[in-house]
Amino acid sequence: MRKPSSPFLASIYEQMLVLRYAMSTIEAYLYWIRFYIRYHGLVHPAELAEAEVGQFLTFLADERHVSAKTQAQALNALVFLYKRVLDRPFALQLAFRPSQRAPKLPSVLTPREVAALLAALPVHLQLPAQLLYGSGLRLMEAMRLRVQDVDVQYLSLMIWNGKGGKHRRVTLASELLPALQQQVAQVRHYYQADLQNPEYAGVWLPDALARKYPAAPHEFGWHYLFAASHLSRDPYSGKLRRHHLDASVLQKAVRQAARQLQLGKVVSCHTLRHSFATHLLARGADIRTVQEQLGHSDVRTTQIYTHVLQQGANGVRSPLSDLRLDLPE
Repeated sequence: MRKPSSPFLASIYEQMLVLRYAMSTIEAYLYWIRFYIRYHGLVHPAELAEAEVGQFLTFLADERHVSAKTQAQALNALVFLYKRVLDRPFALQLAFRPSQRAPKLPSVLTPREVAALLAALPVHLQLPAQLLYGSGLRLMEAMRLRVQDVDVQYLSLMIWNGKGGKHRRVTLASELLPALQQQVAQVRHYYQADLQNPEYAGVWLPDALARKYPAAPHEFGWHYLFAASHLSRDPYSGKLRRHHLDASVLQKAVRQAARQLQLGKVVSCHTLRHSFATHLLARGADIRTVQEQLGHSDVRTTQIYTHVLQQGANGVRSPLSDLRLDLPE
């Protein structure tokens, strides 16, 4: 994302960069801070307090009908603004109306629809999409895979610092091994060329890892599996690096393929993860196993997929099925 033109928002952007916030988090927080300022008629946040914050959060619930998750994200952005930027942390409790909008049931594709969607994608984007479905990955988990995270011997992928900072091992379809070998060969080609560039600073690593393993940024195994096709400047340090594939490229391709196929469903990259979970449960997989594969902290989050299975709500047979009705076919 580009640095905001507003000096105030630009200073927040710079502060979040220093604190190593993810770019997606920076973009989301700036969106909510900007929305909050506009909602209050462009009054500077320093002149507003908890009452105005509560009013804004209630507006999101009552007028915008946002989900509880979205409202929580807006709250987190404002907590950052007042605590980190304005040095005025909130009181222990804010007065606002929590969002009551129930979470949506996940959009799920049939196995045939998944196969058609994957085939309709550009060839160079099929493998990351296949991992979203075949291993139940979140989009950024796939984008951030390193070459050494692929365990061919045990047919698994290592996911580090997933949602909530958790690590997990997930299944890997053996059918993807040839494509993965080709992908690794492509990354090695980039790697060998990059090493010839005197400006190349190696791949980005979290600060703690970079300090512990100072040679790691130039080691092949740490490089991204789905590497970008060009070098770029690290926005945090200004160093020349090869980042991972831009997630928006895959997002746009999946949406375009879904429109092309006229599936009649809302389809995104996350739909492939939803479909992975639902299809595993439909095949009889234990819900605790699916929970571990998805990296859910609470099994209740995983249970939502039981509501979209073909046999209906928790396998209950409809009494209508016992009636002999002359219904049109």
